[in-house]
Amino acid sequence: MKPRRPAPLNALRAFEAAARSLSFQTAATQLFVTPAAVSHQIKHLEDHLGTRLFVRGHRSVELTAEGTALAAELGAAFARIDLALDRATAPLAAHLRVSTVESFAAKWLAPRLHRFHRDHPELKLRIDTGNEHSDFARDGIDVAIRYGAGGYAEAEKLMDAPVFPVCASALADDPQRPLARPDDLRHHTLLHDDSATGRAGVPDWAAWLQAAGAGGVDATRGPLFSSIYLAQEAAVAGHGVTLGVAPLVQDDLRHGRLVQPFELALPNAYAFWVVRAPGRDTRPAVDAFCRWLQQEAHVEDR
Repeated sequence: MKPRRPAPLNALRAFEAAARSLSFQTAATQLFVTPAAVSHQIKHLEDHLGTRLFVRGHRSVELTAEGTALAAELGAAFARIDLALDRATAPLAAHLRVSTVESFAAKWLAPRLHRFHRDHPELKLRIDTGNEHSDFARDGIDVAIRYGAGGYAEAEKLMDAPVFPVCASALADDPQRPLARPDDLRHHTLLHDDSATGRAGVPDWAAWLQAAGAGGVDATRGPLFSSIYLAQEAAVAGHGVTLGVAPLVQDDLRHGRLVQPFELALPNAYAFWVVRAPGRDTRPAVDAFCRWLQQEAHVEDR
């Protein structure tokens, strides 16, 4: 096979920037060159490849099919290069960026991080929260902790997440509205969170009430919150009864901010997973953090 000529890296950079913005002017601003220089580099790349990458209009440009395919690959490739350069010029062993959902960060991770810092004072963590899937290369994420059904690449289960009702102790002890039986929930506000909406195998109030034999309770009553964390905080404040996800209510139960009025817990198709960057990052800092997560989860099982 005839060897390919070396790729024109400056032209590739110019093309990727222009493809991302669909503007030679914007690409030029980002690269600190002139629009004419961007246009020249893209023409050089097209000549090198022997194919058109842009359809040029009077005041706009559009990607060809070949340009679209190339742009998708280059975006990921340059993100990996930029991340590698960042790592090469920073004290990499001392920095980790962790992505997780708000509820896990607030209710499980944050209360335990002091033990990680005690054992690993040389490591600095940045915790990002959000429900979107992380692009490890683009976002510079080292470890993600996700609540889901699994199927992630380079993942291991952290904890199962059984579901059961929880509420403030004052609510459970109210003599005017006792919570002695599941049917008593008809006298209380049910708090819902969006994590159980339309997800197969994730228990909602309808599933729990049916399993508890409380068919006379309207499972649709009460407000819907956008996150488990918000529904749980509403329960701590005494505004109703919510379905607690076991790992996320452990601390509130332990400290008496919440109580579990009924023993019935339903299995959950969702669990908490530790997801590493594709290719399994083998840096000692990543290994140390993932090992610590598993140790903390194991402590909770004792």
